[in-house]
Amino acid sequence: MISTWRKRRASRRSNSKKQIEEKNMELLMIPSHFKCPISLDLMKDPVTLSTGITYDRVSIETWIESGNQTCPITKKVLKTLEPIPNHTMRKMIQEWCVLNKDHGIERIPTPRIPVTSSEVTVILRKIESSCKLQQGSESGCELVMKMRKMIKESTRNKRCFIANGAGKILSSTLLGFMEKSSVYEVETMEEILSTLTILLPLDGESKSILGSKSSLNCMVWFLKCGSLSSRRNSVFLLKEIMRMEETWRVEELLKIDGALESLVKLVKEPICPTTTKASLLTIYHMVNSSQLSNEKARSKFVDLGLVELLLETLVDCEKSICEKALGILAGLCNSEEGTKRANNYALTIPVLIKKLLRVSNLATEFAVSILWKLIVKNERKENVVLINEALQVGAFQKLLLLIQVGCSDNTKEKASDLLKLLNLHRGKVECIDSLDLKNLKRPF
Repeated sequence: MISTWRKRRASRRSNSKKQIEEKNMELLMIPSHFKCPISLDLMKDPVTLSTGITYDRVSIETWIESGNQTCPITKKVLKTLEPIPNHTMRKMIQEWCVLNKDHGIERIPTPRIPVTSSEVTVILRKIESSCKLQQGSESGCELVMKMRKMIKESTRNKRCFIANGAGKILSSTLLGFMEKSSVYEVETMEEILSTLTILLPLDGESKSILGSKSSLNCMVWFLKCGSLSSRRNSVFLLKEIMRMEETWRVEELLKIDGALESLVKLVKEPICPTTTKASLLTIYHMVNSSQLSNEKARSKFVDLGLVELLLETLVDCEKSICEKALGILAGLCNSEEGTKRANNYALTIPVLIKKLLRVSNLATEFAVSILWKLIVKNERKENVVLINEALQVGAFQKLLLLIQVGCSDNTKEKASDLLKLLNLHRGKVECIDSLDLKNLKRPF
């Protein structure tokens, strides 16, 4: 209670301080040549165009990125789109801020000079040649580390590297280093994987290169034998590749020893929530298709005990993981073995019914789809046992409520099929759990 009061007091003080500074800025006459001609605010990072006019970097870059190639003031076509830092103007503005500190004006910090396209091109060429010319791998590693540091400095630097094809060059360089076996090459590849994750989402050409047989082998190797950060980076990139939904990529991944086991291990022994989600998304794209390769993937994942693992995960997990786990389970239940495993597991029906109307619309749709596949689609003797169990945990009431509150046509049709079947056995089973309507919107 006390800490909350202190936070509120600190927040009020900071807000009042900002308001005072804004008022002081309004009352104080800012020299016109210190103002950006576009935003009319005090420039924090003054840069000069080829026309000689000075602007604030953020304002003029926004102008150029909008597709304009002329100077806003002179209307002349720019000879170059790279603005030059105006250090003299910046120092003058900083001195003015110091002189007026009694009015609440804070000195603007000296901005980092962003990387230019020519600098990016030089760095990328050096990284590429470090592999092609088989130069010392330590220099290649240092170059990639330098590149990653630059990308992290600002969003503008990241955009500049992406625009100059950094994703494609790093992906190609990773392929080149795969042919070597030195410890230093492994370190360089780890740095490349780490840098590629910062550049996500990758363009189609970069993903195509990473989706090649050699690159997939590389990422799976790190997934099995690499450090925690390498495993994390590898699964992030695999998730991007599997999103392309090309059958042959799934085929290639199936051929690599330990690939599926490593993905399942990340769910069983999680590193962090984002890594778990990336692994689940990779698996989701592998199992949710009617292609033959996806049927093989389903069979292998079922043999690895993924059905039981997902059901245990669903008992207590956050919304995003819950949706992905249910989506995979729905895909696995398209196979006969997957359905059989789910039928034989004690948690299946109680967990699925509990997720109805409690997590999200997507989770509810997946849960209804799984129930429909287990109870309606597959005509087995054990269906009667599943029906009785579903009735005991309140399935009839929840499905009826789902139709009343509204859902997609496909889900409504499956829920109706389930209700018809459950209604036939409803009189034979006494429902032991009542429906708690007040908790429907509570996050699980």
